Amino acid sequence: MFKFNINVFALSIFITLFFSSISILQAEDKKTNTNINIIPVGDATLEREKISIIPPFIDSSLSSKSNINANLSKLLDGFQSLFLNDFAFYQNKFLVPNYKELSLTGDKYNLPHLFYSPNYELWRQKKSDFLIHVKGVNAKNSLKIIILAYDVKKAKQIYQNTLFVTESNYRKEGHKVANDIYKLITGKESIFTSQIVFVSDRGSVYAKGEVTKELYIMDFDGHNTTKLTNHQGVVISPMISKDKNLILYSLIRNIKGKKKNVDLYLLDLKSQTTRPISTLEGINSGAVFLPDGENIALTLSQNGNADIFIMNINSKQLRQITKHPSEDVDPSISHDGKLMAFLSGRPGRAMIYVCDPSGIEKDVRRVSYVGEFHATPRFSPDGQEIVFSSWVDNNFDIFRIDTEGKVLHRLTKNFGSCEEPSFSSDNQFIVFSSKRSITRKTIVQDLYIMDRDGEIIGAITHNIGNCTSPRWSN
Repeated sequence: MFKFNINVFALSIFITLFFSSISILQAEDKKTNTNINIIPVGDATLEREKISIIPPFIDSSLSSKSNINANLSKLLDGFQSLFLNDFAFYQNKFLVPNYKELSLTGDKYNLPHLFYSPNYELWRQKKSDFLIHVKGVNAKNSLKIIILAYDVKKAKQIYQNTLFVTESNYRKEGHKVANDIYKLITGKESIFTSQIVFVSDRGSVYAKGEVTKELYIMDFDGHNTTKLTNHQGVVISPMISKDKNLILYSLIRNIKGKKKNVDLYLLDLKSQTTRPISTLEGINSGAVFLPDGENIALTLSQNGNADIFIMNINSKQLRQITKHPSEDVDPSISHDGKLMAFLSGRPGRAMIYVCDPSGIEKDVRRVSYVGEFHATPRFSPDGQEIVFSSWVDNNFDIFRIDTEGKVLHRLTKNFGSCEEPSFSSDNQFIVFSSKRSITRKTIVQDLYIMDRDGEIIGAITHNIGNCTSPRWSN
């Protein structure tokens, strides 16, 4: 019978930690399980809108100094590169040529006096749909940046903004501007102002048995990485609130001679304070916020068996959701709170179930069958799909399935051991961890982003330890 060990690391990621002890995890090119109904990504040509981003310039005629500061010029280039990188994430929506591909030769394209009056006909000939132009003006202790965006087809300006940026804030301000322009073009919010929380073992010395895992946060593109905790213990299962002000996480303290308990904490990012939320004996882990922001779903094992409960953050009042002899762990709640996905050992191995969290064992049904066992189910923002990892072909790979369990998409294969997926707020991307063999003795685990169809965009962590448990902010 499928059974968890509740005296070690958090129940919600037991399977992941168990298989982390395997010395070498290498992707194997084996035939896919014939029972897996894989939906392939089509080869159809995409209709993408072309966004041309003109190389930036500093307008020396309007600068406060005759000699342009090299640092400010570098800052402007960084601001501009941010635009290129942001829009390039949406490779299924936009074609974003680099500067060389634009072939901007001659004064007719980018002279300063054309900044406010682009030659639309020339840009139409380049098949551009939108145009973004940035210029900088030296200002005291900062750089004044003017950003303009144009709809080439309609021959009109659609955006204008003026910012004063410094080295410390240009990325934050740039992402906001990119999101504003994206919203004007698509009518939807982008991922540009989102963040990702995760766990890293940076600083651990495994040869000496000194293992610490702390909580971190970063921008969606991997920049502005900030360490949030310093417990000198093992942090697991983070979850960030919808307003991005609160983070739930569990902690296993490294205290010699004492029984290890898995306690639940709440970090307030505004006040930079941390407080325990649940310290019942056993496991207090895998917590996620409910839509009301006042209640959470979590795994508790204070009665000797792991089940899922709803807890009020302030009153600590509990309401049981699952009640079964098998362990039920790792809840995920749909955006409307009407459906809960969780991991259960009911069939003798870890598989994904869903239920109605308004009652005990209400409308429980199994939705996943692929692979030997599963881990970390996570709802899509629209509540229509669940993304999860499954042990297939001697590796974890990532799958996406609808809540009825009828349509299954395999998203990764031959990319190391891929685990702990989490959707972006716009439902278009998935962040996940991948453990890959670099040499026979070296294994690294970094975070990657792929689109919802499994196209890998790239790594967003580098050289900051083994990174796990990514959760994308809404």
